[in-house]
Amino acid sequence: MVNINKIGKAQANFLYRAYNNKQLAQSYLFVDSDEEEALNTAYWLACLFNCTGQNKPDGKCQNCRQIISGNHPDVLLVEPEEKQTLGIDQIRPLKEELAKSPVESTRRFFFINEAERLTLPAANALLNLLEEPIAPVVSILITNNSDQILPTVRSRTQIVNFDDGKKIEGKTAILIKNGFSQDEITELGDTNNLDQMIKYFYQEMLEKNSLALVSAHRLADEARGVTQQRYVLINLKLMAQKDVNDELKRQAGARMLKCLIEVDKMRYSNVNFRNLLDYLALQWKR
Repeated sequence: MVNINKIGKAQANFLYRAYNNKQLAQSYLFVDSDEEEALNTAYWLACLFNCTGQNKPDGKCQNCRQIISGNHPDVLLVEPEEKQTLGIDQIRPLKEELAKSPVESTRRFFFINEAERLTLPAANALLNLLEEPIAPVVSILITNNSDQILPTVRSRTQIVNFDDGKKIEGKTAILIKNGFSQDEITELGDTNNLDQMIKYFYQEMLEKNSLALVSAHRLADEARGVTQQRYVLINLKLMAQKDVNDELKRQAGARMLKCLIEVDKMRYSNVNFRNLLDYLALQWKR
């Protein structure tokens, strides 16, 4: 639910000055560990531009209500489907859409939420849109990690950082660095039991313990949601990366990373999670 009162105040002030001075950029990258706050700020900007009230944006005029409800013809939102990736099939149709002139305004607004989930083909298609906009448009990409945005895309945006002064540490910082949204981190909740199961599974694989296959099934039963499954695979990668930096475990860590690369390929081919873990366990029995 969009809430234009829950925004980045300093960032809104910056955008307000740009609006007043007629200096709004063509493309922005909003970087915020709380992507909801950044998305609200994007909608706030669209409301500011279109508001017909006296105290802009008032959130109450017809234009503001249409924008907040997602029903304004000049404000478009693209976000991942079922918390997976943002694919080229979602980006390609925007070329035709964004070539259209504004319907009720003098400018269109185009938001991409969780832009860190753009696939490489989608990011390249987006690059063309950012380079050659046909109609007057403000494009806003929203991410919790600018490092996961294609550098050529990033270079064509004005970056607005919402995290200045915020201190993000521990597991939250690690998960955000690896592409998790704040909503997904909240959804994960208490991961102590899952963490223990991942640790045992990893150790059993390295030891070529026959129990690894049993642990794989238990882990698959525990991690039923997409977010939990991503969490399992990310943690296995982090453990392997740590081992690569340990001289005594380097060879095993490198082999594990190689197996996990294959698992990623299988996952994008829609192989189910249990089969992915089975594949890992069986690879290490050899």
